[in-house]
Amino acid sequence: MATPPLPSTPRGACDCHVHIYEHGYPLAPTATFKPPHAPVSAYRQVQQALGLERVVLVQPLGYGFDNRCLLDALAQLGSDAARGIAIVPPEVSDDELARLHHAGVRGVRYMMLAGAGGPLTWDTLEAMAARIAPLGWTINLQLDGRELPQRKALIDRLPGKVVIDHTGKFMEPVPPSDAAFKALLAVLDQGERWVKLSAPYETSRVGPPHYDDVAVLAKALVEAHPDRCLWASNWPHPNRVQVPADADLLGLLGEWVGDEGVRERVLVGNAVGVYGFPDR
Repeated sequence: MATPPLPSTPRGACDCHVHIYEHGYPLAPTATFKPPHAPVSAYRQVQQALGLERVVLVQPLGYGFDNRCLLDALAQLGSDAARGIAIVPPEVSDDELARLHHAGVRGVRYMMLAGAGGPLTWDTLEAMAARIAPLGWTINLQLDGRELPQRKALIDRLPGKVVIDHTGKFMEPVPPSDAAFKALLAVLDQGERWVKLSAPYETSRVGPPHYDDVAVLAKALVEAHPDRCLWASNWPHPNRVQVPADADLLGLLGEWVGDEGVRERVLVGNAVGVYGFPDR
């Protein structure tokens, strides 16, 4: 039985992790799979169906440092409705950062999962964070959450905002009592640190419809840090054989967050604070 969608989606709700793929843009040599054709027009249908008004577009790894598809999508969606997370080389110029900021970019993606093809390395992270913090940008960090006890000191040192993907992305789900999950909670204690409640299907071992082994972590995060949680669909769910229904994923948030006011905070207010959307 599918998870029902939320009965209503608050005005200004934001999907904080979406990838846009257009066949006209060449893949980088480091691309690990051929992505689907997933243009802005297709995502707009998802927005309309779910009542979502805002979106954060995350640069796909397949395009590497070539952010042209991302920038084109941001221009189509408009500055009130979209923000972007780019991938830039460590030697990126100040002029290029300013150009990206003007186009709606508000962060840099660090994909640190082994074998994923992320072009940036751990040893560049502190310097990059220092470069982008004055712009109000975020470090968008994806790692295996089981590494958090070893990475926490580094994450704590980073200036500016840090957003951690996919409920901590524990590649083997852990219980809330695990040291690695406690490290995630401690990271969120520091301020200017957030986590996306998203993509449970990528790590769950028990599977749909409720992804109970990930759901218990999402609920614990919301209980401990309602002001530090964001929601995301991870559309179009790249490199997945079985693609989950987006309405079901949004519906899970209703299970994880029982209080309507907290759901609105997760979907609207927290995203405004992180990405600089106009307050409504």
